[in-house]
Amino acid sequence: MTSTSAPLTVAEKAGLSLLARAELVGRESAGPAAAAVDREGRFPHEAVDALRIHKLLNCAVPVDQGGEGASLGELCAVARILGRYCASTAMIFAMHQTQILSLVHHSTPGVATFVAEAVANDYLIASATTELGTGGDVRSSVCAVARDGDTVTLTKNAPVISYGEYADAILVTARRTADSPPSDQVLVVCRRDDVTLEPTGSWDTLGLRGTCSPGFVLTATTSADLVVGTAYAEISSRTMLPVSHSVWSAVWLGIADAALEKARSFVRSAARRSPGVTPPGALRLAEAAAVHQQFSDLVAASAARFDAAASAQEESVSGMGFSLAMNNLKVTASTLVVDLVNRAMLICGIAGYREDSQYSLGRHLRDAHGAAVMVNNDRIMNNSAQLSIAYRGTL
Repeated sequence: MTSTSAPLTVAEKAGLSLLARAELVGRESAGPAAAAVDREGRFPHEAVDALRIHKLLNCAVPVDQGGEGASLGELCAVARILGRYCASTAMIFAMHQTQILSLVHHSTPGVATFVAEAVANDYLIASATTELGTGGDVRSSVCAVARDGDTVTLTKNAPVISYGEYADAILVTARRTADSPPSDQVLVVCRRDDVTLEPTGSWDTLGLRGTCSPGFVLTATTSADLVVGTAYAEISSRTMLPVSHSVWSAVWLGIADAALEKARSFVRSAARRSPGVTPPGALRLAEAAAVHQQFSDLVAASAARFDAAASAQEESVSGMGFSLAMNNLKVTASTLVVDLVNRAMLICGIAGYREDSQYSLGRHLRDAHGAAVMVNNDRIMNNSAQLSIAYRGTL
């Protein structure tokens, strides 16, 4: 005798753990739509709606501010689950978490009011940190904030604003004043209603197509109290860089999870067809599993490093050694994800190469290659080279 259970209600789902809710979003919304999102290059509306329904967008906001106080380690676990189902959805989640945590960790009265508004309305927050004329250097701005009493305005020619058209607010970097040097930057909170986006290109990419990240000329008029008081240099080093590198790496780990799952399934199927005979791909699978474990441990350890330093309010979170470690995380993770998907492709052979196969790895491979160019690895390694000359400690 078999029994069936009724689907969980929203109220019942609300009592589930963070990771259980992430699994639901992946299994019920992100995963089923992933192929269409990739094929059509469209925003994953259903998955982002599910993130809102399951209160995952603001899970890292402190409890006293309406969130769940999730640690970076927990955010990475959620991003990894989502990455296994749909890398675009996972990357949107990851980038949003970087923005909301930057506001939480570097709050001022006006910003705190905005965070409360964002939590109450489940805002999706994007960022505009790159700009034409800076050579891809996010720590340099051409545009500047212009102040007029309690109002500020700015215009930024951004070559990429991830999911900008679908965000409820955009965090924009700009020079503090028109007379400030390019590196003297502030972070400005711009509600979507206060922003005009003039498209300057399309988003027709190899992978991560659902992030919908074309370029725009962004023009914003907002209130002066939404200019974050902390210098962007500090926001970047203490929060934005370590959080983004950690959650991005977790997304890439999720892509590797999906690829290894397909490889393992392929080898098991071959083993069932020939009992007692070790399939040709089994050795490659064992080798890939060892690398995959190293990847998983790296992401977990890096998030734990940040959580430990942040909970103790240690200065090490902005130190040279910490920056080096987080740079190494990004470069290593973005390399490992491509390596592991390639290994899975060799295991699955033509079945992994075909787009009409249950073992198809095309989307995972294309998404994986986006990792190295999300803040180009060469730029990061150049920064690390300079830090390594001056740094005298051990990582």
